[in-house]
Amino acid sequence: MKAIVFSEHGGPEVLRYTEVPEPKLGHGEVLVRVRACALNHLDLWVRKGLPGVQIPLPHIPGSDVSGEVARVGEGVTRVKVGQKVVLAPGVSCNTCDDCLAGRDNQCRRYTILGYLIDGGCAEYVRVPEVNALFLPERLSFEEAAAVPLVFLTAWHMLVTRARLQPAEDVLVLGAGSGVGSAAVQIAKFHGARVFATAGSDPKLKKAQELGADELINHAKQDIAEEVRKRTNKRGVDVVFEHVGQATWEKSLASLAAGGRLVTCGATTGGEVKIDIRRLFYLRWSLLGSFMGERRELLTILRLVSRGVLKPVVDKVFPLDEAAQAHDYLERREQFGKVVLKV
Repeated sequence: MKAIVFSEHGGPEVLRYTEVPEPKLGHGEVLVRVRACALNHLDLWVRKGLPGVQIPLPHIPGSDVSGEVARVGEGVTRVKVGQKVVLAPGVSCNTCDDCLAGRDNQCRRYTILGYLIDGGCAEYVRVPEVNALFLPERLSFEEAAAVPLVFLTAWHMLVTRARLQPAEDVLVLGAGSGVGSAAVQIAKFHGARVFATAGSDPKLKKAQELGADELINHAKQDIAEEVRKRTNKRGVDVVFEHVGQATWEKSLASLAAGGRLVTCGATTGGEVKIDIRRLFYLRWSLLGSFMGERRELLTILRLVSRGVLKPVVDKVFPLDEAAQAHDYLERREQFGKVVLKV
């Protein structure tokens, strides 16, 4: 099969479009003919190399996949050949206490397609049967691939970890990103007033179309000052943080007393500071969040199938232009998801 492969870490130039062996199926596994694979910042980090993480080389990246079931292994009973599917990106053991309790993202063997195992930037990908989920009929393959990782991450952050309530104020950093555009929609669906930041007015306009109520251009305006001004100096109840070092101080300064900051990433760096006196005096909650539970993705897909939540596709590249797609994502020019068509 054809696939995007890298054998060393580096820039987009290490990505090669080449021939590799088709995956062999084990018990309970299915082979999916990939039709679309969306990119995430995880793909950029894996390609560059992560400190302390040994990525098996050569490696096929890609976490967000949609396609059709091409073949099924022994013991597969739920999915059928030809069925259109979208793949849950998180792969767990499915037998430990956490998995059995529905907390599969806390499984000690949990990983992500395209991270420590080969992913979907290929004509075929192998996954456990439980990862093959129903593809909503209203979606194209490209739209379906734009759903799993970012909507699952945003849902787990806002709903499960931050326990967002109706009428609360939420600040979404980087609303033009895939996870940011998902967070705007999820927060609005739960009845929040959404403050969205982006680095350009066109991106803010698109965020407004998704439901954002208050728009902050962080290239021209001070995020914390704008939040304080528009909340009568109160601040927001929840900060949706995934940028890290560059926005950390402004994120904290935007929090109301008793507010919650939930974070899933550090795209600009992970070393931050905090005055713990402010933490306990203002009764803040700082919450970490990692991916989400497979059952949450089932809820998300039902809402997507009803048109309540909508995937946002910025640009589609052919698979053999993966290097150009990585470069485009790295320049942060997109609003929503960058997708590879296979």
